[in-house]
Amino acid sequence: MIRKTLSASVLAALFLAAPAFAEEATIGRPIEAGSLHEGNLDMVVYYVPVDGDRLEVTATFAPKTGGDPQRVVMGLADGDSVAFSMPGHRGPLYAFSRSGDEVTVSSETDLRADANAPTRLADGSLGAAGRELASVGPM
Repeated sequence: MIRKTLSASVLAALFLAAPAFAEEATIGRPIEAGSLHEGNLDMVVYYVPVDGDRLEVTATFAPKTGGDPQRVVMGLADGDSVAFSMPGHRGPLYAFSRSGDEVTVSSETDLRADANAPTRLADGSLGAAGRELASVGPM
């Protein structure tokens, strides 16, 4: 009985210690789309190559309860990553990362990003990747 209780406690602790990734999608080619359906938002994402080695990633978020969709457009260089929550929607933190020609998008249910924290870029500098391409707003 003690062993079963201890095993259950250890297993529960392992699940609680790790970040909860509710969903994940990996896109490996231009215009190929992926989607996530976490919380109150549905999201569709795709990318196209742009100037230099950057990929322009477009994510469209639509509330499941109706309302206007919002679109986020960002430029990602190889090795870049960014995470954010959508304004006006309490819920998951959406994380976007690029490795080569693959863009991975995930929703993390128990983590929150610090909006004032800088992002370390692939070249080691601090800033927001693709700042000149980033935009958020209604469609």
